Amino acid sequence: MIPTVRGMAREGRKYQGVLYAGLMIKDDKPKVLEFNARFGDPEAQPLLMRLKSDLVPVLEATIDGKLSGQKMELDARSSVCVVMASGGYPGSYEKGKVISGLEEAAEAGDAFVFHAGTAFKEGRIVTNGGRVLGVTALGNGIQEAIQRAYEAAAKITWEGAYYRKDIGQKAIRRMGKRW
Repeated sequence: MIPTVRGMAREGRKYQGVLYAGLMIKDDKPKVLEFNARFGDPEAQPLLMRLKSDLVPVLEATIDGKLSGQKMELDARSSVCVVMASGGYPGSYEKGKVISGLEEAAEAGDAFVFHAGTAFKEGRIVTNGGRVLGVTALGNGIQEAIQRAYEAAAKITWEGAYYRKDIGQKAIRRMGKRW
């Protein structure tokens, strides 16, 4: 990101706001797929879980051009997000499936469930999109964060629910025992 920001400055392209880079790692080298002027979803969820400071003053300082004076406090722990999706996603999928276990997942330590493709109908939370929930957790290291995210995700069910079982494994292999 730093080379991108410096390059924009060299070209006189003033920018204030969120800059998100969609990256792919190939042969241990990051490759940029896209840039967006917004937070990535679900990529922002693990970052927001680590944010101990209030985000609003940071956003206001960004608007006012006074970001350099801001201090953000981050939780030092690792964070991981497991996306729970509707059966058939990214292709066609059914909506309106009743979601259960949200309360139980919310009680899991250091885990939070971000809603993406949900709706509230007739007093119940139901699926309303392909990417339905982002189950995000903190841990002392990536392995513990992964474990907590999967423990919370396992408490949530609906007809056709699925999620990848390999989240974070590339990071663990790449970083070795450091994590």
